[in-house]
Order: sequence, then structure tokens, then C-alpha cells
Amino acid sequence: MALSIFLYLFISTVVILIVSVYMYIKSRGSENPLLPIDWPVVGILPSFVANLRNFHDYLTAVLAASGCNFKRAKTQGILSNPEMVSSMATCCRGKVADGLLPFLARMASAAAPFDMQELCARLVFDQTATPVFGVDPGCLSPHMPSMRVADAMDTVMEVGFFRQTVSPSLWKAMRWLDVGPERRLAAAHTVLHGFVTEMMEKRNAARQLGSEGGVLDGKVVDIVSHYVDDPECSDAMLRKTLLNYMIGGRDTIGTALPWLLYSLANNPRVVSSIRKELAPIASRKDDRGKMVVFEPSETKPLVYLQATLFESLRLYPPGPLERKNVVADDVLPSGHRVRRGEAILVSIYAMGRMESVWGKDSHEFRPERWLSEDGTKLRFSHSDTEVIGTGAWRTCMHFAHGFCENGSTCRFWMPPSRVVMRAKALVVVPP
Repeated sequence: MALSIFLYLFISTVVILIVSVYMYIKSRGSENPLLPIDWPVVGILPSFVANLRNFHDYLTAVLAASGCNFKRAKTQGILSNPEMVSSMATCCRGKVADGLLPFLARMASAAAPFDMQELCARLVFDQTATPVFGVDPGCLSPHMPSMRVADAMDTVMEVGFFRQTVSPSLWKAMRWLDVGPERRLAAAHTVLHGFVTEMMEKRNAARQLGSEGGVLDGKVVDIVSHYVDDPECSDAMLRKTLLNYMIGGRDTIGTALPWLLYSLANNPRVVSSIRKELAPIASRKDDRGKMVVFEPSETKPLVYLQATLFESLRLYPPGPLERKNVVADDVLPSGHRVRRGEAILVSIYAMGRMESVWGKDSHEFRPERWLSEDGTKLRFSHSDTEVIGTGAWRTCMHFAHGFCENGSTCRFWMPPSRVVMRAKALVVVPP
């Protein structure tokens, strides 16, 4: 018995020593002591868990300690089609005018708090699903239906992130055993597949009744119409493609919009500047003190409004991390060698806050940094924000859609009011 205890203690001590030596060698071999240690089996998950509460700030500190060791490089389909862009603009405007603004008016009259993040999530979900399927899911309707589909999308993204932090053998074993995050992922897939089936049935019913959605000048311009008649597109591929459009639009815009409104609520000076820029257009609209909705053509020349969107995206990027897989051995412009099969994580969040790139005021919300000295022109080019490995001249497939949605939400005129911020709610109070 004593021998067994001694053997157990001896083996435990050896394991601890081996792990300690492994950690020491890994830390000594890195020029940046803040880099997470890549453990066997669990990968870099322990470092991420330890810094979960301030994850993106942790990445910023890691990259700041590594120095500015990257170079800029020049790095668009269905969504860039002018008819599709026009259809999405019409959808965005309709949702803002008929859904968002009446809701805000009711809340202002009652001085009632509400969850702005949930409201934005419902708005963006409808604005994304309608162009995809040609029918409105109605999440922003007055009775506020359940958001099970949105929760399922959140689960997909969370489990996808989890997979990037552990060894593939671990999550594959969890998938085979149907436990943990992989069990939640399977349940989320069931919900999402049911949603696609339901939306396709609504779309077909609308076509039979002659009340087609996604129609512009007699042409059907919804996204699903480009795939349903494709013989090479199976039902499974169609579901995956449509969900890809949904997640790509809903997650990114649904994250960017609340942060934009949060930044505006914290910076009254910026709000005043936007109102000043909108005032000449609003004065030409005779709505007798009511909310005014602006057309995209009216606000396209407004440089300060666009600069505000850019600044919010800089500080609070909807896609804070980019993952790229190396397909062939290569050397990056920074001099780093990468090997086939390796993964590269790019922290967009950290890049937007580096003093070496943006100056000493990199943490300040200051739209003026995107404007010329006289404030009349934008100082922005896509090549200024492109990342190595994303491909030449490629932009986010939802870039135009995102600017349409964020811009549509900003481009309305409310009579003067007070906005009171609380923990997870905003209160719009009449003056």
C-alpha cells in the first residue's frame, strides 16, 4: 500500500516537473512573454479562459508587446448587384420607418427602459433575412416573438470559437460522444435547418398568393432566387449557403449597431455634429416636428456621418478576430515564416487601438481623424484597412449591406430628447 502511494506521488512529481520545464522552454523561446502557451490536448484554451473577461484587451497587450511588425497590403457577386443594393436599401428604410421609429416613439412617451441590444438584434435579423429569403420573419413586430434562431446562431459562433482554442482531437471526440459544446451545436443546427425550411415555405406561399417579397421593378432580387434553380446546388448546400448569408449579415451588423449607438450616447458632441450635418436636409422635409427618415441619396454626401461609422468600426469591430489557414509555405512581409497547415489569427480589435498606428488618442472616439483638415472630405481608402491574406481588392461581402443598415438607423431625425444610459438599457425621455 505504501509502495503504491509512493509510486503515485513519484509519477505526479515527474509530470509536474515535465510540465514546468515545458512551460519554461515555451516562454523562453518566445520574444513576447505574453503569448499564450500552446498546451498538449487543451491547446491555448487555459490562457484564453484566464483572460476571458478582457479577452480583446489581452490580445491588444500581446500585439503591442510584439511591436508594429506588419505591413499594409492591397488586398467583391450577388450583394454588389445594383438591384440587390437598391432592394436592401428599401428594406432597411422600411424597417426603420415602420418598425424601429414607432417603437422608439412609444418608449419615449412612456419613458420606459428597454434593451437596446435586443432591439438592434431584432431589427438587424429582419433586415438580413428579408433580402435573403424575400419574406419578413417579423422579429420586430409589436408582440416581439421568440428569438430561438438568433440564439442558435450565437451557439454556432461560440462553438466555432471554442474549436479554434483546443486540439482538433478533443472537439472531435466531444462530437463523437455528443457531449459539451458539440451537443449544443447539434441542437443549434436543428433549429437553424428548421428556420430555413420555414422561411422557404413562407416564400413559396407568398409567390403563390402573388405577394412576392424582394421585388424591384418587377424583378425578383432576393438572394435565394439565385440558388433554387441551380442544378449543382443541393438542398444541404442551399441551407448552408443561406445560413452563411444570415450569419455574415446578422452577427456583424447586429454587433456594430449597438456599439455605434453606445458611442453616440457617450459623445453628445458627435451627436450635435451629425444633427448639424443633417439639419439642411431635415429643414426641407415638412413633417411638423415628427421623426424624419432620410433617403440614402440624401445622406450619401454627408462625410461626418460616414466618419462616425468608420470610427465606431475602428474601436468596436464586429469581427474582432480573423483566422487564416496557410495553404503553402511562405514568408510574410514582416519576415515571419509560415508553414502549410498552420493557422494565423489576426486581431482586428487590437489593430484598431494601437498607438503606433492611430496615435496617442487611439482609444478616443474621434470621427475627425477620418476627415481632411477642413472637414469636407473623407480620408479613407479600402487599401488602408486590408489585411494580408484576404486577397487582392476583396472586401466584406456584407460591406454595402452593413453601411446601409447602420446608416439607415442613424439617418432619422428625432425631436430633441434625452437619452439615459443604464446597465443594459436605454431610456429615451421627451424634453
